Amino acid sequence: MPELPEVETTRRILEPYLLGQTIQKLSHSDPTRYRHTELAHGRKVLGTTRRGKYMLWQLEGGLEAIIHLGMTGGFRFTPHTHTRLTVELPGRTLYYTDPRRFGKWWVVEAGNYREIDLLGRIGPEPLSQEFTLPQFQRVLAGTRRRIKEVLLGQEAVAGIGNIYADESLWQSRIHPERPANTLKPAEVKRLYKAIRDVMGRAVEAGGSTLSDNSYQQPTGESGYFQFEHNAYGRPGQRCKRPGCTGKIARIVVGGRGTHFCPNCQRLAGLSRAK
Repeated sequence: MPELPEVETTRRILEPYLLGQTIQKLSHSDPTRYRHTELAHGRKVLGTTRRGKYMLWQLEGGLEAIIHLGMTGGFRFTPHTHTRLTVELPGRTLYYTDPRRFGKWWVVEAGNYREIDLLGRIGPEPLSQEFTLPQFQRVLAGTRRRIKEVLLGQEAVAGIGNIYADESLWQSRIHPERPANTLKPAEVKRLYKAIRDVMGRAVEAGGSTLSDNSYQQPTGESGYFQFEHNAYGRPGQRCKRPGCTGKIARIVVGGRGTHFCPNCQRLAGLSRAK
């Protein structure tokens, strides 16, 4: 958390307040975590975009401010207990909050991602035309890593974290520990469609706000996709798939808590897909 839907929701809400505005100052007390921020001072915001879980602000003079929200980062329009950085604009201040302090900021020359290695090799956006079924099939066929780990790795497809990997795998009826190259073409197609569907619906719902309330929209409003979760955060509860009598289980895959239905996401078919 936050994953693509939460970052995209945040970007869309902030954009009207940023476009055409001059950043007077980025104020903070942690230059190790928030790097080169002084370069943004006096620069006008020309646009905002997103790549995976990164938010990018295009600035005057060929610069970019790049923001990774980490596990608990977000923005508020009013002061907050866990404010770590303030964005001072003419007539308004935005408050960047981060209780657990895993988020990071960089101000760099546009496209120069040497300090942000993953951003330079991140995969296609799941809701874009660049994310195609043939490309996805080729990536999965080339690795024996477990499919949950592949999805979390960001190189096959951008922006998917723990919540949306679990939800996409549940929807496509694929066990999270299946080696990626054992998925049959029909399974890859189901997963491809599930990713696009889950991510699209999550963006429209404003993302997911969990019980710790670590993610909220800049207005303080919660996301709403958590009410549509079928697997994530439901251990011991009955599977929602019509006709399934299984209960959601929790295991650890790649160091992350993972939720799935052992009844309709069986660990089977492990011969290499043709």
